[in-house]
Amino acid sequence: SDGLERDYITAWSYGIGETWTLLVPNTKGGASVPLSENGRAMDKARPEYRQIYQQIGQYWGEQPGTSGPVYVGAFVLALFVLGLFIVKGPMKWALLAGAIFSILLSWGKNFMGLTDFFIDHVPMYNKFRAVSSILVVAEFCIPLLAALAVKELIERPGILKSNKMPLYISLGVTGGVALLFALAPKLFFSSFISTSEMQMFGQALPAEHLQPFMANLTDMRVALFTADAWRSFLVVLIGGALVWMFLEKKIKPEWLIASLLLLCLVDMWGVNKRYLNDGDFVPETNQQNLFALTPTDEYILQDTTPYYRVLNMATSTFNDGVTPYHHKVIGGYHAAKLSRYQDLIDVHLSHEMMALQQAIIETGGALDSTDVRGFNVLNMLNAKWVIMPSQEGGTLPVENPHAMGNAWFVDELQVVESADEEIDALATLDLRNEAVVDARFAPVLEGFQPSRADSLSSIVLTDYDSDFVAYSVNTRKDELAVFSEVYYPRGWQVSIDGEPAEMFRVNYALRGLVIPEGAQTVEFRFDPPSIKVTDAIAYGALVIMLLTALFLIYRVFRAPKR
Repeated sequence: SDGLERDYITAWSYGIGETWTLLVPNTKGGASVPLSENGRAMDKARPEYRQIYQQIGQYWGEQPGTSGPVYVGAFVLALFVLGLFIVKGPMKWALLAGAIFSILLSWGKNFMGLTDFFIDHVPMYNKFRAVSSILVVAEFCIPLLAALAVKELIERPGILKSNKMPLYISLGVTGGVALLFALAPKLFFSSFISTSEMQMFGQALPAEHLQPFMANLTDMRVALFTADAWRSFLVVLIGGALVWMFLEKKIKPEWLIASLLLLCLVDMWGVNKRYLNDGDFVPETNQQNLFALTPTDEYILQDTTPYYRVLNMATSTFNDGVTPYHHKVIGGYHAAKLSRYQDLIDVHLSHEMMALQQAIIETGGALDSTDVRGFNVLNMLNAKWVIMPSQEGGTLPVENPHAMGNAWFVDELQVVESADEEIDALATLDLRNEAVVDARFAPVLEGFQPSRADSLSSIVLTDYDSDFVAYSVNTRKDELAVFSEVYYPRGWQVSIDGEPAEMFRVNYALRGLVIPEGAQTVEFRFDPPSIKVTDAIAYGALVIMLLTALFLIYRVFRAPKR
């Protein structure tokens, strides 16, 4: 794989100003949850806009969404700054470099010079879906240096006796900044509304309500931000007071450590409970109910066809973890989504789903005579069943008679020179009878001339598992078969009657295979050589370890007794 697109990788880029969440968790509102769920913010809401606030999130940063901020603890950050002054040795500089470097990388599209370098030159970096995830390095480095700072204070209490300036600087950089944020938030942040929200409100709200609404929304979010700024200031103030009491020998080292641990625990506990609380843990019966079969599921599961896919348009199709529990699906969710499949979603599926939904509404679900050109790629992906929302709040099953099945033969093959041409061709070709292939696969097709598929030729799925697929094939001539399975050559081994064969990519994302005349079995088996190599290395290392242990035991028993 060539990795993900830059826009996709950097979509979840941490904002430069958003980095202050390390000190004040609600710098950008926290998480993408309804604003109406926050009582402090709703105290500022104007009555006429309360219903709108149920549809607007607390988060106003530039990321598409977030489950919560990256917060290391206000006084932990103060101790980190203090550690830069009092901790000696290379470890300090390594931790500082790790923290700064991870923050710069997390900025993504806001710091494209460094991001471009890593995408272009650092192996595997272009496989990350969210550059902000690199902040986990800062979340490790900052607390570790903070702990080393406490260690220095305990072991060398006189280090700040004659010069308390490092302590004052660390408290000023953290508690002082938090205090300034609390007193003058608009001086440091010019807007509390994201760019995408600005565009949405401009289109959705009447002109006479736009400015009053945005002013009220700003007041609500300022209240969120300043409340957390005061909170962080108080935490730093208490922590600073504890350190001062220790330096003045008013408390013992054990009490300092215990007090700081308790302070940080209360601080982090309070913030963490906002995003992971009792409401996120449900009884097992509730969890089972989430995956309970609906009447629609039961109806679809009566279909005895060996393999088909379900398209659920009654939920967020590509963020759905429930439908895949019972069915093979077009959507679902996985963090390691192939970029080619994401391309199909962006270029074709998102539009075709709307066309299919409209066709179902217009025909009442009777799709037999519908023009299939509006959802040809969905048919190619074998979307035999569609789950539609009903007016009563439930769902309804709709059968798609145009789904192309597990595999089929095509009459014609169009050769193109680029990936763009290949994906664009899917909108114009009759995918039931035609296929498109990139020119770089021409050597695999050498000597084969596509022709009209023989009506007596057949291909039937006989076995299917996550790492094995088998078909029974009977062809009257050499045929070109298209399989409704994603093309991924790294590990998939293909054979025809036990003899190795070579597949190629067709229709931008599917598997193609030239099948010779006759009755035979086609098998796809996921068996990557890399697994065999790593298994051999692991077992070999284990054998060496065992032999070494036996040799050492032998030497101990054979050694002469003194």
